[in-house]
Amino acid sequence: MTNEQSKRLDEILNQQDKIFNMWMEYWKDFSNFGTWQFWAIALTLVIPLIVVYFAIDKTKAFHIGFFGFNIHTWFTYADAIAMRAGYVAYPFQAIPIMPVNFALDAALVPVSFMLLYQWCLNHNKNFFLYAVLVSAFASFIFKPILVSLDLIQLNKGLNYFGLFLLYILILIMSITITKLFRYFKRKGCQEQSPK
Repeated sequence: MTNEQSKRLDEILNQQDKIFNMWMEYWKDFSNFGTWQFWAIALTLVIPLIVVYFAIDKTKAFHIGFFGFNIHTWFTYADAIAMRAGYVAYPFQAIPIMPVNFALDAALVPVSFMLLYQWCLNHNKNFFLYAVLVSAFASFIFKPILVSLDLIQLNKGLNYFGLFLLYILILIMSITITKLFRYFKRKGCQEQSPK
């Protein structure tokens, strides 16, 4: 590493440390255990996890869980990029050290799509069609409610239609990856079965 590169990296790390400390102070002042927003976000994290624990079809838990983990991963990446670039801000956090809204990305959104996916599998329904409807609800009804409650801010021209397109993109990626891995599993089982 050159001296110039090392110097620039040190500057970035110093600024990052300052910003981390600023977020911690901000959380203590405005988003702590004494605010209703903290408890609303905490419940948004805990309740879906309890629901999925009891509602998941145990015979398909790995399949549905893999799909849910895909949803969680892609939403977390997208949220982290949007936050770092300043397109999204969360004025209140349950976990201040997380750079994303952990309750939405790790619980509410993935669990909602997991249970929908399970229902579609069990009732032989077109998941993508229903997922588009849930995405529309999340983008055009749920997110505006969060904005009106100051639980999320959309900046730099990001709008609800952009969020909707992001939901669709993440759904396509998650469905494709899940189907690909299910194909690998079936193919592997066929190759290992006695001829």
